[in-house]
Amino acid sequence: MTTSMIVPVIDVQSNNFKELWPAMLLAIKTSSFIAVDTELSGLGSRKALLAESIEDRYKAICHAARTRSILSLGIAYDTYLVQVYNLTLLCAEEYIIEPQSVQFLVQHGFDFNKQYAQGIPYYKGNDKGGDVHGQNIRTLFVELLRARRPLVVHNGLIDMVFLYQCFYAHLPERLGTFTADLCEMFPAGVYDTKYATEYELRFSSSYLEYAYKKCKLDNCKLVTAGGSSPILFLEFCNYSGHLCSYVDYRPCFEESSQDGPQDVCLRFSAYGWCPNGSSCPMSHNTDLIIRQDEKTKENKRKRRKKRKQKAGVQDKDCLSPNKKPCLEDGSSEPKEEELATGTCPIAEAEPVNDQPQVEEECPADTRMSIDEGNGGNGVCEPQSMPAEGADEINPPGGKTTAQAKKAESGTHRAGFDAFMTGYIFSFACTLNHSPNQPSSETETRLPECLNKLYLSGKSVPLQIVKSTFSKSSKAHTHKMEVVWRKS
Repeated sequence: MTTSMIVPVIDVQSNNFKELWPAMLLAIKTSSFIAVDTELSGLGSRKALLAESIEDRYKAICHAARTRSILSLGIAYDTYLVQVYNLTLLCAEEYIIEPQSVQFLVQHGFDFNKQYAQGIPYYKGNDKGGDVHGQNIRTLFVELLRARRPLVVHNGLIDMVFLYQCFYAHLPERLGTFTADLCEMFPAGVYDTKYATEYELRFSSSYLEYAYKKCKLDNCKLVTAGGSSPILFLEFCNYSGHLCSYVDYRPCFEESSQDGPQDVCLRFSAYGWCPNGSSCPMSHNTDLIIRQDEKTKENKRKRRKKRKQKAGVQDKDCLSPNKKPCLEDGSSEPKEEELATGTCPIAEAEPVNDQPQVEEECPADTRMSIDEGNGGNGVCEPQSMPAEGADEINPPGGKTTAQAKKAESGTHRAGFDAFMTGYIFSFACTLNHSPNQPSSETETRLPECLNKLYLSGKSVPLQIVKSTFSKSSKAHTHKMEVVWRKS
């Protein structure tokens, strides 16, 4: 059983943005949903981002969005063919860039030389001049709104605030106004796959890489088992000619459990992040972590079955004086919590939106959540690529894996992260769809997750609703007139 695949990600910079513009517009208009992810220059005070009051949290995120910038934008379109784009951006205004963010991004393959040399320029806040009708990133965001497709994010409150400030308009001062604006901007709804992972799929962990690989593994099991259960099947574009020079083929192979240390890092296992980084002596192998979680889950199931069997035997023989009573909870059998988390409890805070941790600013008892084209006429040739590929997968165009563009280290690239987000959403929708139901977009969505953004440390999500006490902002009202070409 294999979960391997190779994902083609189109790198978009200022030197090919206009060439790829028709393909990106076509992908937007033909998509059933759009998944996005961002890489940021920083977030400011992590302590403020963990404020007890959600209104205070929003103000802290707004301050970060006004003083920092989006460095890279990942977009994944679920069309008849999956298309993934990684747009390298360069804010034309002054902004703060944090050393910890630089170090984190460089460790995961972000090329700052390429960003400053070829980044697609943009400005933040309200529209300026005639750029609103040109071929630029702000116009691309307008086209995304015009498509009226569901937007999918992972732990997406910070992403939504940054997208609004960087590509749409000045942020409103109040959270209620912001959510009212989002309701009109995305009438098809916003879905947060971290919330879906926690409350719909109910995985042991919910950080992006874990959730993605767990969905792939579960989908592979459904394929192997056969039967009438719905499965997720993917097809990617087959890029040829000079377009191949824009493609970053991202191999996604299952890591061997034989390689590296076998003892799992508990911090990384829980949050997908470790302060020691690559110098940590423990294993950060996500596939190994998932296999151990699966084994723990199976052990729990066997113990529950064993206890039920013992309870049934005792019920039958309860009148016999020679029978011993069944084991109490305090027996020498290991506790489920110990097996699941190890002997050392974790009291660390998670990083915010894939950004590095500033430990002195975070309360020790608080847990933060991670999560962290075609050219010309836009015509692509289909390439059949199942979600669970063959044992040996070569990139499109006849290249071998060795000949394909070497993948950058780590999984934290906006384009591939957007793909992982879209995959989680697609798999959750697949599980939610009954085989006896007619296939339609409205029936395959996740109604329990609609317009709910995950909130760290809270038992309830942020609802994207327009309250009777909140009005839309003036900047948003004017922008919507531009979106629908009323002005």
